[in-house]
Amino acid sequence: MSHQGNIWDREYKDPLLVTKNDGPQADTLRFLKFLKKEQKFCVENREVLDLGCGTGRNSNYLADMGNKVIGLEISKIALNLAKSRALSMGVEVDYKQGDVGERYDIKDESIDIVLDITTSNSLNEKGREIYLEEVYRVMKKGGYFFVRALCKDGNQNVKNLLKMNPGREYDTYITKEIGLVERVFSKDDFIKMYTKYFKILSLIKKTSYTTFNGRIYKRDYWLAYMIK
Repeated sequence: MSHQGNIWDREYKDPLLVTKNDGPQADTLRFLKFLKKEQKFCVENREVLDLGCGTGRNSNYLADMGNKVIGLEISKIALNLAKSRALSMGVEVDYKQGDVGERYDIKDESIDIVLDITTSNSLNEKGREIYLEEVYRVMKKGGYFFVRALCKDGNQNVKNLLKMNPGREYDTYITKEIGLVERVFSKDDFIKMYTKYFKILSLIKKTSYTTFNGRIYKRDYWLAYMIK
């Protein structure tokens, strides 16, 4: 298994960052509401790809709505939990173990909706370019892409991490407690990267707070709704 896979196996076994909730994420529900109300796009009976699906919170929910879902996840431990939850819910999801920064075993232009909920932030630049190319390849024309990415702008904690624990690549830092490298984006940087492939319909900044090692940290995200 890759270094990243080992990191996430440890994390899902003894969580420091991920939550133990099994319901769909609030940001995913808001995205689905946007598709239905603003885009008049039916979110049932679709082909969905959930990148970094974790324990299946979003994948199982979407499958329960009648969608055909592929869940791609690097951690075997997370996938086993996802499959167990799917079984208990009586839903079917095509769970695959793999790295979102490598080529996908998925047909061209076969996917209606792609989710990336703070998954690609752990990729290096080479993997990120493959991820962008692959998402574009597998999405149907007119398909929708939701990305939640870490935001750099106005976050002092991020600035401290970039200074004190810098990664090897641009705007990356290392979370030393688990050895995870994370990439943060300025607004301009995010737009420049994603508009090479997709049209951004909505880009908003969201602030939340998380507890890590007994301390509360401010976490800022970009929530991007895009279309191919």
